[in-house]
Parts: sequence; C-alpha cells; structure tokens
Amino acid sequence: MKKIAFHLVLAATVVASTCSIQAMAQDKAISGNLRIVIGSTSTGGDTYQNAAIVAEALAKKLDINAKVDPVGPTAAFKAIERSTDGSTIMLFHDQAYLGNLYGVRGFADIFTEYKIGPTVAINPGDAFLVPAKSPYKTIDDIIQAAGKGTKVRVAIQPGGVSEIGFSAMKNAVEVRFPGKEGNMVAVNTGSQSDKNQLLFDGQADLINGSVQANEQYTRLPADDQKAMRFVWIPARAETLAQANPEGLGQTSRDQLMAYATPKSSVTLDGTKNWAFDKEFFFIYNKDTKPEVVAALDKALAEIYAEGKIQALQKKSFFIPNFMPSKDAQVYMKSKNDITKKVIDRIK
Repeated sequence: MKKIAFHLVLAATVVASTCSIQAMAQDKAISGNLRIVIGSTSTGGDTYQNAAIVAEALAKKLDINAKVDPVGPTAAFKAIERSTDGSTIMLFHDQAYLGNLYGVRGFADIFTEYKIGPTVAINPGDAFLVPAKSPYKTIDDIIQAAGKGTKVRVAIQPGGVSEIGFSAMKNAVEVRFPGKEGNMVAVNTGSQSDKNQLLFDGQADLINGSVQANEQYTRLPADDQKAMRFVWIPARAETLAQANPEGLGQTSRDQLMAYATPKSSVTLDGTKNWAFDKEFFFIYNKDTKPEVVAALDKALAEIYAEGKIQALQKKSFFIPNFMPSKDAQVYMKSKNDITKKVIDRIK
C-alpha cells in the first residue's frame, strides 16, 4: 500500500510539475535575447530613439536582453523572414507600407507577407528644414517659388514618410500653379545624416528631418554652415498638441505648432490642408507563434498601464500610442488604403 501511495504521489508530482513547466513556457514565450531590427541605419534618428525606449521597457518587463539593431529596411525585412520564434522582430514606421505603395524595390505588401504587431508611438516631429541663410522663410515661400519657376531641390528618402511629404508639397504646387509642379525636384538619398550633409554642402534647398534629430541645428548661429530652420511639420495639429509644452531642446510646443497646419499650410485640393502622422509599430514574421504575439501584446499593455514609458516618450517628443496587434492590424491597413488613394492622386 505504501508503494502504491508513493507512486500516486509521484505521479501527481510529475503531472503538477508538467503543468507548471507548461505554464512557465507560456509565460516565457519570449526569453533570452530579443533582437529588434529597425528600418534605419542611423543611431541618431527618430526610429532608433523610439526603438531604444521600447526595447529598454521590454527588457525590464520580460527580464530579457533586448538589442536594437539599425540595419535598414531591406536587411530588417530579411531578418524577420528568417525568424519564426519571435527572437527577431522589427520596429518601423509608415515607410513599411509606403515603400510598397510607391513601388520601391524590396518593399512587399506587409499586410500579406508579414504579421502586424502593436503600435507604440507617433512622431509629431517629422519635419522639413532649410539652411538658416535660406531666402525661404516659410513653406508658402517654397511653394510660391516653385510656382513661379524656381527649381527647389528637396532631399528625401524615397518611398517613405519623406516622399509622402514631398508628394504633398508637389501636389500643392500643382493645385495652386498648374503645370509648375515639376519645379519641386526630389534629391533621393538615404539616412538622416545623408540628408543633413546635402544641406550642409548646398546640394539641397530643403530636407526632410525631424525635431528629435534636427532641433539642435536650429540653435546654431545663423552663420554656421550647419545651421537650419524649420519650415513645415506635416503632423496633425491635434497630435502635435499632445506634446509636452516645453517641446524639445530650446523649441517649445507652441513654437513648433507654428510650422504645422493651419498656420503653415500645404493644401491638398485647394480647400483642405494636408497632414500626416508618422506612426511606429512592430512587424513580425508571418508565421510567428500566437503565444509570442500575445506575450508581446501583454507585456506592452502592462508597460503602458504603468505609465512610465509615456513620460520617456514625451521627453523625446514622441506621442505615446499603444494599440494591441489585432487593433493595429485593422488600423494600419485602413491607413494604407486611404494613403494609397492620396498617393495615386499626387505622386
């Protein structure tokens, strides 16, 4: 009888241990090392800054090592194609689908080829800047110049948020000065540092940048070769208004809002102004296990519920914007479809 009782206890212990191990496995769907690849090669741009904030929070929440790897979009997509276990995931922004809409090589339809993860933030600081010595004081000056026959060279990264802003400016010229839109000339380049260098060297009249990466240059003496000025921030005014009043660096939120609609107008059709929020979200391998997706959703939901990450994001001039995977999939697909109609009109 003692032997039977012993074996029953042993069996119960094994079952309990197995259940415990299974529960732990579910809780530890993500363990060890997490590699977050980003669609940028710059460590000074907004994508890296955003990823670094989220990576640190995930590392603490999941008790793992999380590394941000700035490999650029092509390498990032290839990296997640090789990872079905969730050990490598991607964080990027609207360029992930804009590249496909613009027909850029290497950009597939993310909604069929990959799995959309949660959104984490909006960068209301996507911006366009000119040299401090530029004769163009406002975005209207630039549209007027192009409309009157002056070639305006705009440094952008093709197929992304840079280009959607460029397309909007080009469309505004066409609306106001039909036939003159060709005077807006794209200078296609790569990272933020590349765009900055074109401005420093006088090879571009206007560049796409961001408040986070370029505000420091707006504080330089006007005679400094690297000195810049903001002329346009495409973000929606209601998004920009959520930023901290102190803004970033030495530029307040109110000062920045002077460069956004409606104070700085880039018309869409002669009656409405163009505006576009740059949003950051995760992208996974299409075959990533549901428990990995659920674990990341759960971890981020808890992180945002705690409230600490919002302060860090706002300090870096990002607007917190967590949305779980299921909702993010629907939302980003809708944004893709709406933006496609706009691109078809203005590209």
